[in-house]
Amino acid sequence: MPEGDVLRLTAERLGAALRGTPLVRADLRWPSAAGVDLVGATVRESVAYGKHLLTRFDDGRTLHTHLRMDGSWRVYRTGAREAAGRSPAVRAVLATASWTCLGLRLGMLDVLRTRDEPRLLGHLGPDVLADDFPERVDEGALRLAADPARPLCVALLDQRTVAGLGTIWTAESLFATRQWPWTPVGDLDGDARRALLLTARRLMTRSLETGRRTGLGAVELAVHGRHHKPCRRCGTPVALGSTSGPGSRPDGGERAIYWCPTCQAAP
Repeated sequence: MPEGDVLRLTAERLGAALRGTPLVRADLRWPSAAGVDLVGATVRESVAYGKHLLTRFDDGRTLHTHLRMDGSWRVYRTGAREAAGRSPAVRAVLATASWTCLGLRLGMLDVLRTRDEPRLLGHLGPDVLADDFPERVDEGALRLAADPARPLCVALLDQRTVAGLGTIWTAESLFATRQWPWTPVGDLDGDARRALLLTARRLMTRSLETGRRTGLGAVELAVHGRHHKPCRRCGTPVALGSTSGPGSRPDGGERAIYWCPTCQAAP
């Protein structure tokens, strides 16, 4: 599932393509939004909050989309063959005279009043990549410890704790801080919880900055996706577990957790 860094890049690219010019085409292929007409509206900005994408228009409406596991937004020059949007995977088309943005395999889509966005996002924790996250890290640390018995990897993936983390940056943050992923949250004091969250922000910020220069997926990961490969720190083969535990393999209801048994030994 795309995580906060990918959503930030997606928002920036949508904004760069659509901002400031009226839409000449808008096709929302979603049952609850099929009758919504956005033609003539102008995009003011496109922003991300955690894993949610908010495209705000000058008429007081917001298009909210969520990529879930396989969704994406692609940008093409208006008039290009790819911009026709004929694929059954296309769920949304937003186009100006110059650029066409296609939302493919989107997991959520709805149109709401911009002023109602807090109703949609109010349950989420602080966005790890938001400018004010360093000032809100104490809030994040408190949310992280809301259930002291929960494993760290489970608590970090809960968007009510902090918004934007998925399996990639959960695994990478735990590795960077040498935390066993299944350590109960209550075993960490406030300083350790804050350090973990700020580490996640640092790693995601680096990924975001690299993505702006060279494209998505350009950051070299330490453990995620490297099952059986040597740990970059100690050489131990990277292990694969799940949110259920270190010996469990992920299934439809579990999330994959990569970790180094030496650098992240159980306490």
